[in-house]
Amino acid sequence: MRRGIAATALVATLALAATACGGDTKGDGGETKAGGELSGTVTWWDTSNEAEKASFQKIAEAFTAKHPKVTVKYVNVPYGDAQNKVKNAFSSGSDAPDVIRADVGWVADFASLQYLDEVPAETAKKVDAEFLAQAAASGKYEGKTYAVPQVIDTLGLFYNKKMLADAGVQPPKTLEELKTAAAAIKAKSGKAGLYLRGDDSYWFLPLIYGEGGDLVDAKNKTVTVDNAAGVKAFKTARDLVTSGAAITNATDGWTNMQTAFKSGEAAMMINGPWAVADSYAGDQFKDKANLGIAPVPAGSVKAGAPQGGHDLAVYAGSKNRDAAHAFVEYMTSQEVQVQTAKELSVLPTRTAAYEQPDVKGNEMVQFFKPAVDKAVERAWIPENGSLFEPLKVEYTKAITGASSPEDAAKSAGVEFRKILKGWK
Repeated sequence: MRRGIAATALVATLALAATACGGDTKGDGGETKAGGELSGTVTWWDTSNEAEKASFQKIAEAFTAKHPKVTVKYVNVPYGDAQNKVKNAFSSGSDAPDVIRADVGWVADFASLQYLDEVPAETAKKVDAEFLAQAAASGKYEGKTYAVPQVIDTLGLFYNKKMLADAGVQPPKTLEELKTAAAAIKAKSGKAGLYLRGDDSYWFLPLIYGEGGDLVDAKNKTVTVDNAAGVKAFKTARDLVTSGAAITNATDGWTNMQTAFKSGEAAMMINGPWAVADSYAGDQFKDKANLGIAPVPAGSVKAGAPQGGHDLAVYAGSKNRDAAHAFVEYMTSQEVQVQTAKELSVLPTRTAAYEQPDVKGNEMVQFFKPAVDKAVERAWIPENGSLFEPLKVEYTKAITGASSPEDAAKSAGVEFRKILKGWK
């Protein structure tokens, strides 16, 4: 049964919300709203990748069909540069966007610095009632809602069905099975079993979760990246490379990984739903049925992948907050989420969206949804995003052999405690 806000109902809802803010008056940001009609410009900084950005731009600019007096200025900001670029823009107030697409790990940081406008109360209630609970949690800080979840994701094992079948192996369920499968693939085709990113510490998370560990214990304010599980995770990363099961690179990992997988130089990679559209563009996946996805292989303790995703938030200093919040509501509406799931295989954050035919019929979305349900929720602390840079340095050293696993874990712990003042 179809559930959610129909397109026409959404227009009425947003118009009513705008009218409730004050008829022929000035909005909070100074934009004139004649008879409750939204107007002005909304600048959106989007961090989606090359395969996604055209779709998101088209959808964003369609907001003007609902609000003809609002102009949407779309700006694509490369994800790797976005966190610092957004912080600089917000802190200076110069050329700052009205709306940002924030990694779920950034929201608490931006909110703690008072850069984000609180989500309107009625919208916050809808987020709590209509969105996946784990997605809603990422937009909160100190009990208040500062962002609305746009997409949710986790990591899975992408594999080339033909290459695995030719080698006579099944998708590996554990890292030990992965090493065995990689050897068979190498013997059959001369190609690598796995491409494992060595330049991005997000790819370290399944390894530490697989050993029963985590980066931090936020409840007890304790750094745990350097405990026994952390050391074992760094060892595992290095072992995958030295055993020949995986190839890696310390720079430009996304491009190298995607190129290796799409061309058949590597039979497997660990990636998320954001990579589906780009993977389909590869020579190996002209027949889309050749792309398989399985859970991330388990370590010695369990299988574990991080909860990721992106939220939309409004800048507290926006000159057009009414239209900005309406834009966020539109971009996170059920209709838009169903459309992006259909076009890009990204996962909706609205519970009811999973009952819609275009979502239920998407094989990739249906695989990743159970994986998301079991994903490990990260610590929603302001320092979350700041931990990944020192972790990346040590992860890259460990995976490439520039540092021992023990030294990498120890150094990561030292750097974490510099960031997390007073933590054990």
